[in-house]
Amino acid sequence: MADHIADNLDFAPHEGRDGNFSSYNVDDLQFPLLISVPHAGRVYPDEILDNLAVPATHLLRLEDRYADRLAGRAIARGFPAIIAHRPRAWVDLNRNRSEIDADMIGGLSAAQLRTRLPAPSRKVRGGLGVVPSRLHGAGNLWRRKWQWEDIINRLDSYHEPYHASIAGILERICLKFGGAILLDLHSMPPLNEGQGGVDMVVGDRFGRSAGSRYSELSVAFLEQSGIRTRLNHPYAGGYILERHARVERDIHALQLEVDRSTYLDSALREPDGRLPAVADHIAELAMRLADQINSQFLLAAE
Repeated sequence: MADHIADNLDFAPHEGRDGNFSSYNVDDLQFPLLISVPHAGRVYPDEILDNLAVPATHLLRLEDRYADRLAGRAIARGFPAIIAHRPRAWVDLNRNRSEIDADMIGGLSAAQLRTRLPAPSRKVRGGLGVVPSRLHGAGNLWRRKWQWEDIINRLDSYHEPYHASIAGILERICLKFGGAILLDLHSMPPLNEGQGGVDMVVGDRFGRSAGSRYSELSVAFLEQSGIRTRLNHPYAGGYILERHARVERDIHALQLEVDRSTYLDSALREPDGRLPAVADHIAELAMRLADQINSQFLLAAE
């Protein structure tokens, strides 16, 4: 479980890294599109492993396994990107920091927790809050409750800096290009046959996080490339899109989910020879989206 996220990536070394996440191509912005990869972290702190109530292999279900490598070709072309190193079991960057399961918290009374936490969301009730607490079929993840101070420290030192970095880069992109796109990159388990064959899902929160021209372009390009694609079903986008999209300011945000069986081996554990082709499609999609926003502002200037 100690695999490092930066191992064997096929692009230039990172420009900035603090142990929690790496940034690429952000010093000299060449494109109006930022890629984020929040769930591919494979560096498991000892605190996580020491407190596990289930076999460590269960945590792989929380990973967007090797989704960081899907961004490699786009980064090699010069697209800015931010890639998280910590695993989703440590902190889920695609959740609001208030989505905490009170049942896994120690050190506070029930009354104190009620005053500090909102009513649990559907994700929290399902065990998938900002710090996951349970997995379907596996039960509770942790042998001991986490202390409130520990959870808040994780959020302050990891969750907030990650989102502050995204916001800062998007603001700089806007200043340079007039608008920006955030492409939030994830992977998904294969969808069952009842849902039909799907290789990728584009999410725009049902039109709330991006202009329709960007969603429609994405679906059309991927389908023309032979990739079975859906819009918003079953993944419409989460907290990252909600937090960072500002469509009225021409800051658009899309989520892209990639079926793991399209680039991992049959056990869905390790990359196989198809990964470079999938990464090429994602890089080309990023280029098409960047060209779209560039052309929009060139027309506006005329």
